[in-house]
Amino acid sequence: MYDELTATDIKKMEEEIEYRKLVVRPRALEDVKQARAHGDLSENFEYHAAKKVKNQNESRIRYLERMIRTAKIISEESASDEVGINNTVTVEFLDEGTEETYKIVTTVRGNSLEGLISNESPLGKALLGHKVGETVHVQVNDAVEYDVCIKQIEKTEDDGDKIRSF
Repeated sequence: MYDELTATDIKKMEEEIEYRKLVVRPRALEDVKQARAHGDLSENFEYHAAKKVKNQNESRIRYLERMIRTAKIISEESASDEVGINNTVTVEFLDEGTEETYKIVTTVRGNSLEGLISNESPLGKALLGHKVGETVHVQVNDAVEYDVCIKQIEKTEDDGDKIRSF
């Protein structure tokens, strides 16, 4: 399965790769070199910690490069009155009568604790393409479903949300 990413996501990933290669990698290599100079490697905690940081950085670089290589590029464009990627949407949960505000983003930027929901999540998928005033049915699974009413759509420019790090 390909991850759906926007051109902005790709650009941010490329910037992170460059930073990791030009800044983090040399620093990590120097830390390993210094720790190795302290002697016996079998009991050298600093050496093992430095190697771990170096390996995590290299792993992150490979992950990002693979994501870019296998990504399906999707458009951030949407009609001025429709929910699209990078739009902030206020919805009312009809069962509860409560309102919540979410920003629809791609999966690599999703973070529900910060109100960033993925375009591939049940709610994100259901909202895309709908307009203010419409009631949208959200099917989570066979046992869970609910309806929301779109109260407001704010067309937001990409504000530099970070790509989620693993």
